[in-house]
Amino acid sequence: MKTLEQIVAQHRDEWKKRSLEQQHREIENNEAVAKLYGLEDEIPSHVPLERVSLTNNSAFRWPNKSPEERDALFAQSSVVDLISYAVGCMFGRYSVDVPGLILGDQGATFGDYLAKVPHPTFMPEKDNVVPIVDGDWFEDDIVERFRQFLRTVFGEQHLDANLRYVSQTLGLKNLRNYFIKITGRGAGSKFYDDHVQRYKKRPIYWLFSSPRGSFNALIYMHRYSPTTVSTVLTYLREYVTKLESAFQQAEHSGNATESDRLRRILVELNEYEHETLYPKASENVIIDLDDGVKTNYPKFGSALKKIAGLEAAIE
Repeated sequence: MKTLEQIVAQHRDEWKKRSLEQQHREIENNEAVAKLYGLEDEIPSHVPLERVSLTNNSAFRWPNKSPEERDALFAQSSVVDLISYAVGCMFGRYSVDVPGLILGDQGATFGDYLAKVPHPTFMPEKDNVVPIVDGDWFEDDIVERFRQFLRTVFGEQHLDANLRYVSQTLGLKNLRNYFIKITGRGAGSKFYDDHVQRYKKRPIYWLFSSPRGSFNALIYMHRYSPTTVSTVLTYLREYVTKLESAFQQAEHSGNATESDRLRRILVELNEYEHETLYPKASENVIIDLDDGVKTNYPKFGSALKKIAGLEAAIE
């Protein structure tokens, strides 16, 4: 089995070949039309590769970049696409076993997935919640689930190399920084920014996020039910319990820097629970996807990550 780097390089070369073939066809078409009307000497038939409008033609996508820069951007785009697909598999939107859309109807369940994919190679999340936090606090957090995806699809023997390739291609020290980067209020997830951009500010995965981003949990809107926020709340409380234990250890060991950091996070998360997430969970919010994301996303107010254009909360 090939490494991810080898697969991306093969994919890139295939698209280069397709783009050159399409360029050749367009030039031939122009020459035929010019000849038909006797305009061979008056109208140029050449078509620059940058004008061949294939989606994965690097010259068309990044016309002002050098060939080396185009290759790097192609690899980065491929990795981002792979991560997006992997997250889709985590929620049962897609499956590595069956092509096409698996779960795409409102209220779709884990049982619906198993009815379509009885023996999945990669199992989606049963509870429709994938936590995203700054460390290995959950066995099913998004980084661990992506590791499982790489292991399942590309093989255990290439796991370390593939993880390094993903991080290096994204320009990050480690993979977790793509999903969560805490630098203060307003800090965001590059993954979620990419997702929101991919779906033109109408995301299908919704990010529950505390004010400073110390706790995050992703859900799939098509599998949402009125108890989903309560499930997110359960994850939050579990995380707080683990952080409280870590805080006590830091206090006991005299690590003032770490205890101060954890104290600030615990204050943030307790406020998020009591002022935002618990009240919203108690509402058992009902959504209707026929009304669109613009109507449904704001129903959760500040419980969800703020997205420009979806700010107006419905009280």
